[in-house]
Amino acid sequence: METTEASILLFRACLALLAMPVYLLSFLGLWEPFCKKVFFPFILKKLSAVHNRKTLKQKQELFRNLPEFAGASGELKLLEIGTGCGANFQFYPPGCKVTCTDINPHFQQSLSQSMKENQHLHYERFLVAAAEDLSQVPSGSVDAVVCTLVLCSVKDINSTLKEVLRVLRSGGAFYFLEHVADDRSSWRYFWQQICYPTWKLVFDGCCLTREIWKNLEQANFSELKLQHITVPLPWPLIKPHIIGHAVK
Repeated sequence: METTEASILLFRACLALLAMPVYLLSFLGLWEPFCKKVFFPFILKKLSAVHNRKTLKQKQELFRNLPEFAGASGELKLLEIGTGCGANFQFYPPGCKVTCTDINPHFQQSLSQSMKENQHLHYERFLVAAAEDLSQVPSGSVDAVVCTLVLCSVKDINSTLKEVLRVLRSGGAFYFLEHVADDRSSWRYFWQQICYPTWKLVFDGCCLTREIWKNLEQANFSELKLQHITVPLPWPLIKPHIIGHAVK
């Protein structure tokens, strides 16, 4: 165990040296604003396009039963946490009323493009809000909440899930698709631990080693359908995923 931990620290130090310009910019307070305004919106658009291609069938199946959670009026009110560039819009059913939220307001260009390409939806509003504080959304006001590739970077997963449960009406559903930590005995998990600090800095808080399924299992959902899958992405560290939905 001590040898493994020493190896992780050594490799982390080597990786930090390679990423020294980013660490220096971060120390000077310059990396975070550049990352949020320029780098991460650019990277997320590219990543989302690849991720959508690799998970097309899984996403189609995941969101297939969304209409079943429409309210008594027949309208489906959906809240998406961490909307980013709107990568999920194409999978939502026609007429769905969508409220978008994101802590980063700098996705305007790609988000507007996605909205133009998906005019089968009704876009109600965009809220700049952290996932842990959705106070602008009334309790029990939405039929479904969607969160994909977001729980890896929120500051507090449990607080986020509490907010999800609060805004959902009774019987509403939470849909998720997240990359997660690999099995702790695997080589991938070993490298996830090594890359964790630098990866988190470069990719705006994204954490490689979160076992998000445990948080979902401990949350107060009445029903949880969760599956572990491997997505054939070109980036091995984020291939392990969980996918499913939970009912309040």
